[in-house]
Amino acid sequence: MRALGLMSGTSLDGVDAAVVETDGETIAAFGPSAFRPYPPEDRAALRAALGSWPEAPGLEPVEALVRDTHAAAIAGFAGIEVVGFHGQTLAHDPHGRGTHQIGRGDLLARGSGRPVVWDFRTADVASGGEGAPLVPFFHFACARRIGAAAPLAFLNLGGVGNVTWVDPRRAAPEAPGALVAFDTGPGNALIDDFLMQRLGRSFDDGGAVAAAGRVDRRVLDGLADHPYLQGSPPKSLDRQDFHGFLDRVAPLSTEDGAATLAALTAACVAAAARHFPEPAERWLICGGGRRNRTLMAMLAAGSNAPVAAVETVGLDGDMLEAQAFGFLAVRVLRGLPTTAPGTTGVRLPVCGGRVSRPEG
Repeated sequence: MRALGLMSGTSLDGVDAAVVETDGETIAAFGPSAFRPYPPEDRAALRAALGSWPEAPGLEPVEALVRDTHAAAIAGFAGIEVVGFHGQTLAHDPHGRGTHQIGRGDLLARGSGRPVVWDFRTADVASGGEGAPLVPFFHFACARRIGAAAPLAFLNLGGVGNVTWVDPRRAAPEAPGALVAFDTGPGNALIDDFLMQRLGRSFDDGGAVAAAGRVDRRVLDGLADHPYLQGSPPKSLDRQDFHGFLDRVAPLSTEDGAATLAALTAACVAAAARHFPEPAERWLICGGGRRNRTLMAMLAAGSNAPVAAVETVGLDGDMLEAQAFGFLAVRVLRGLPTTAPGTTGVRLPVCGGRVSRPEG
């Protein structure tokens, strides 16, 4: 099928849209892609809504702006048979209130005239899983596509960091031992929010601010004591779970604060490797963090395996997550699992997601 995946992540920068041709098990081809940014006022509205649950008042305009932006993204593509729509995560508490991705897939299907698969996380959480991360099954297909013959790690550095350890020698992604996946800790969110406070910038372009600073080891050691970082997977995070760390770097200069927060992200990734069943032969990095040269250097220094952007193996680090939701949409249509014990801690493999068709 020719599927269009849509992803609006915790960086709150906009909507990634990408086409993948797939049967939900293998990747036949990658198609065109596009990015539709949120204008500053929409980004501010989304940021203000973070932490909100469905019953919170005043969310209707936020839902509408998410849906309208995604609808505009869909309109730029032809020949699409199904759309995978992640929505925008506002709150995530899998062992408490659940998970909340705002965006009505049924209305999006009606407005776009295409079948939409959405609400990917709820079924997993209801079955005892973390509801995240969701991309590992696609990572397994990518590992097969690039011809990997030994375990490797895919690291996504969006607002939150998440890693997938893949053993491509296994028969399927849901097979025991095929995947281990979890959120590593902060990705770019703390750096982005810190620089917005200090400089009014939404991110550290190329890691230049961090490169001009020095890591404060005392502050870094204090940050690394967070209980989440001491726990074993399966585990997942809300974007705001580490937001209090900004108070800890407040006494530092802008440059030293950015460097220390980048070092925290890298330290969390290095610590994650101890949970792999066997060492990864290499690390492939996707998401906006791979453009932060200072952070990439820190990752390489903390790993005993090669670290490189996914572009080095012919993948698109900007669109990998969007492609994943097109891939997962096809799996849902076929009734194939989208999560498994090794990825979210769910008791048994689960096929998550609702299907909405234009005709209702």
